[in-house]
Amino acid sequence: MLEFKDFHDRLVTLDFDSSPEARHVLAICRFNGKYLMTHHQVRGIEFPGGKVDGHESLQEAVHREVFEETGGSIEDLKCIGSYTVHGPQPFTKAVYFVKIKDLFFKCEYMETYGPVLYGTAGDVPDEERSLLLEDACIRYLYDLSKKHEFFE
Repeated sequence: MLEFKDFHDRLVTLDFDSSPEARHVLAICRFNGKYLMTHHQVRGIEFPGGKVDGHESLQEAVHREVFEETGGSIEDLKCIGSYTVHGPQPFTKAVYFVKIKDLFFKCEYMETYGPVLYGTAGDVPDEERSLLLEDACIRYLYDLSKKHEFFE
């Protein structure tokens, strides 16, 4: 287990196992050699993800969230683990590395302006970056994705 502090100074723990308590998902996506992100209407550019609906599995939630926010169709995914943000209302998020097969144009992208592609997360302009891209745990996971055999 690794420990981080988030931008609210809360403890964040990262485990490299899928957690049955996870009710949120985060997808670090690659498409045609680039990172596929979404432009959230409030937070800015970030990796897609969100809450698990009803009795949906974590994998079903990843497929739905990626498609809703980017129009991306998943070719393959790998669960990397899960992280928990500790605080008054703790939550756990399962993290997936995702290979995208196709991008489809949509008229509505569910809380986002749709997909954006970048060679690296560092290429996202400062004025458009979500605070989530600055989060220590998410930065660690992004750095891990750059050297992970799943994306080779």
